[in-house]
Amino acid sequence: MHIELKDIAKVLKENDNFYILTHKSPDGDTLGSAFALCFALQKMNKNAKVLCSDVIPAKYSFLYENLKLQNFKPEYIISVDVAETQLLGDNLICYKDKVDLAIDHHLLNQKFAKLWYIDSKSAATAEIIYELIKNLKVSLDLNIANCIYTGISTDTGCFKNANTSAQSHRIAASMIDLGVDNFKIDKIMFDTKSKTKLNLEKIALDSLEFYYDDKCAIISLTNEEINKFNVCESDFDGFSAIPRQVEGVLIGIFIKEVVPGEFKVSVRTDESIDASKICAYFNGGGHRCAAGCTVYGTLFEVKNKLVNIIKRFVG
Repeated sequence: MHIELKDIAKVLKENDNFYILTHKSPDGDTLGSAFALCFALQKMNKNAKVLCSDVIPAKYSFLYENLKLQNFKPEYIISVDVAETQLLGDNLICYKDKVDLAIDHHLLNQKFAKLWYIDSKSAATAEIIYELIKNLKVSLDLNIANCIYTGISTDTGCFKNANTSAQSHRIAASMIDLGVDNFKIDKIMFDTKSKTKLNLEKIALDSLEFYYDDKCAIISLTNEEINKFNVCESDFDGFSAIPRQVEGVLIGIFIKEVVPGEFKVSVRTDESIDASKICAYFNGGGHRCAAGCTVYGTLFEVKNKLVNIIKRFVG
C-alpha cells in the first residue's frame, strides 16, 4: 500500500528496532540513504542498523564512521533504493517477505513491501530520505548531510546526468551549508581510481564497438578478463558511462560477465531514448536514461541479442 511521507514519519515514531536494507553491489545512493536514515533514527533514540549483502567498499567508510553500533532484534524492516527483492542479494534475501516499508525512486519498483513510497521524479532516493527526515523533525547534522550529499552526487553522476533537477542542487547546496566537503567527496567518488580499475578500463576500451552509424557503442569485460585482477565491485563504478561519452552516441552499453554465461548489462541513453524500455525486453528496468538487465549466453550471443533490440530504437 502506498503511504505518504508524513504518514511514514508517524509510523517510524511509533516503532523501534529498525533494520535498514540496502541493495547488493551497493552504490552511494543506497548507502547514503540508509545511513542518513539510520543516523536520524538513532537521534530519535531508536535502535537502527544498516545491512548490506555485500562488503561495503572502503571509499564509503566515512558515511558510517560515527554511527553507533547497536545489537537488537529487529521489529521493523525498511528497504531503501531497492527496486525488487532479488536486488537484496544472497545474504539478505531471507528478508524478502518481511519488508515493512520500501522507500525508492525507481519507476519500476515491484512494490514488494507492506507499505511503500516511490517517487520516480526524485533523482536519488537520498532526496526522499532528506524530505522524510524533515518530516521526522530531526535536526540535520554533518553525519546526515554527508550521507545525503553522497547519495545525490553519485546517482546524478556528479550532477551531470539527465535526472539532475533544481531540487537536487538545492538539497546538495543545503548539505554543503551544513559543512559537507563536496570537493573531497566528489574527488573520492569520481576522480580517484585504483590501478586495477585503470587496467580494467584499458581492456574495456579495447573492446569498444560501434553500431547503427555510431549511435550505439558497446564495451565489455569477460569473466576471464576480470579474474586476471584482484577486483572489488567499486572498481566497476563509472564503466556504464564510458560508451556514452563518445560524441554522437545515443545508446551506451557496458556488458560485464558475472559468471560464465551470465552477463550484467548496463544501458545509458540520451534523453530521446528510454533505457528502461530496452532493458524491459530482458526483464530488467530502471530509469529513462539509466537502466540494467541480465542477459544469458556467450558474449557474442549477448551482443547480438542487444543489438537486435536496439535496432528498434535507433535502426
